[in-house]
Amino acid sequence: MAEAAKARPASTILLLRDSAGPDGNGEIEVFMMVRHYEIDFNSGALVFPGGSVDASDHEIAAQAELHPGGGKLDAEALGFRIAAIRETFEESGILLAQQRGPARLIDARRAGEIEAASRAELCDGKVTFPKVLADNGLLPALDALVPYAHWITPEGMPKRFDTWFFLAAAPPDQAGAHDGKEATDSIWVSPREALAGGETGRFKLPFPTTRNLIKLGKHRTVKEALDQARSKPIVTVMPVMTTLNGGRQLRIPAEAGYDGEVFEVGAV
Repeated sequence: MAEAAKARPASTILLLRDSAGPDGNGEIEVFMMVRHYEIDFNSGALVFPGGSVDASDHEIAAQAELHPGGGKLDAEALGFRIAAIRETFEESGILLAQQRGPARLIDARRAGEIEAASRAELCDGKVTFPKVLADNGLLPALDALVPYAHWITPEGMPKRFDTWFFLAAAPPDQAGAHDGKEATDSIWVSPREALAGGETGRFKLPFPTTRNLIKLGKHRTVKEALDQARSKPIVTVMPVMTTLNGGRQLRIPAEAGYDGEVFEVGAV
């Protein structure tokens, strides 16, 4: 029997902002991107910004002075959070960082200057994230992240990820935009609209994305979503696929909070 592919550590952020909503009562919007159709994992899918943890994330994690607020986290947990911030900057241009000294997020003007000067080089591997932070006197804003979910790709899949999902309120006036390489489009969208698009075929939604959008859509405001996430324990989800009567089912832990345990995911 072939050995199962090892799950690569990865992180993603659900960047949130409040919106008036179609009925005027308010709803959450989340930043999402359409992955390039030539990418071999979730090609063409509508997803949250994120990606694999890399060596530069561990480099930052190893230096306590570079991650205030992270003192109670171990090196692995720090790596996931730093990767989430780096990948979000690479893929959306939104930078969750703070000046050294007073713990406040940088403003949109400063973030835009850093994005214009460094984002492309960072994506192309010409500069590292530690250098971008150091050159601008910044620290990753780890306190802005709230753990939301932990999913591991099922065994038997050729490419597997061990992914932490985080929530974060989008910094004011940082609108974000896709990079045109890994992603071909980007949108601020309510969970309601994204899920409706998945039903009609407007959007291609991976199973974990769908479940997390449904979960997020239960909240009307960013504060409500963040407060709820802080109050709930994280239950790791590694779906188990089974077949029944010619169809496929995914089983996940009921206690993970996704309103169910067995979900139909299409024909074999």
